[in-house]
Amino acid sequence: MAGITGVFPVFKNKFKIGESQESVKTIAEMESFSVKVDGSVQEWTPMETEGWLKRLMTGKSITVSMKGKRCIGDEGNDYVYELAWKSGRECDSFFEWEFPSGGKISFDCVVNVTTPGGGDSTNVDGLEFDIMSSGKPTYTPPAEE
Repeated sequence: MAGITGVFPVFKNKFKIGESQESVKTIAEMESFSVKVDGSVQEWTPMETEGWLKRLMTGKSITVSMKGKRCIGDEGNDYVYELAWKSGRECDSFFEWEFPSGGKISFDCVVNVTTPGGGDSTNVDGLEFDIMSSGKPTYTPPAEE
């Protein structure tokens, strides 16, 4: 497995965004992120299970929530910020997340900018947003050594 092994600091994760896979740029000044994988589970209780529920995972989605600082002049940060003022298909984007192991996941997404700025007068202006998957992601395992 390429990349690092064992435990690692969170800052070893790398995030890129753009209009397409060919145009992705790193998003500067991000301080934290959280990931939610939401599964769609169907449930049913056939007679032969004598009241015991059966389940099947029928769908999934990924949301990556990012929090950081607004950095005017950084291509990735500017790209996300501008999406705050758009709607519909204008918010469709492409996202790439490289793991410390060297593997990565990439997918088409919708960007929902939740905080395009704000804070106390002595704070650095913030930028917060959700990257919401749109379709099946592509996982690329780490390169073999």
